[in-house]
Amino acid sequence: MERVVDGAERDEHEGVGAAAQAEADEHLIREAEKIAVALGRMFPGLCEVVLHDLRDPQHAIRAIENNLSGRKVGDSVTELGLARIEDPGYPSVIQNYPNQFPDGRPAKSTSIGIKNAAGEYIAALCLNLDVSVLSPVTLALSNLVATETEHREQALETLRDRNARELRQAVEELAVERAATPRSLSREDKKALVRQLHQDGYFDSRDAAQTIADLLGVSRATVYNYTK
Repeated sequence: MERVVDGAERDEHEGVGAAAQAEADEHLIREAEKIAVALGRMFPGLCEVVLHDLRDPQHAIRAIENNLSGRKVGDSVTELGLARIEDPGYPSVIQNYPNQFPDGRPAKSTSIGIKNAAGEYIAALCLNLDVSVLSPVTLALSNLVATETEHREQALETLRDRNARELRQAVEELAVERAATPRSLSREDKKALVRQLHQDGYFDSRDAAQTIADLLGVSRATVYNYTK
């Protein structure tokens, strides 16, 4: 015989279920709090990490590590938090969006929504990076690696030694482009080849001129004349 569940018993059952859900949610938020603290302490003075408890919008800030915004535990939720509370389908991750601290410093922020097993947003983990601290560093690095614009089109030198093997390979490749061997090249082709080698920096190595002369079957003086 099927047992009839009266209203009081049903309410009690639902109450037990709600209590279990609340306990599970609280556990999830406590675990997220550990992450917030660890992240904030990893980037002291640079990245603020805030954990919002979306179950209590008026007193949402559950933890704030490396405080850069001047807020405190118990302060209210932000606009992103309200959007998640109203819409479970709101994006769970909003990454690298521009933001600003109350004193005007620029920030780069990422907001991560945390859902419970029922698919409801119960928390949000937010990271706010103070990019004003990085801007001078970025400028300094940019200036450090910058080169003169008038010399950017073509390298003035190659910072490595040009050995005989590389030189021989370069001569043979340039000759092949002209469908010939180095010694069978015409005088004009030999001149063009020598000038190309000179332009590519092969004359920086010791005895390069003599090596090229031997490969082309001409004198060393002729090689130097070809570079003029």
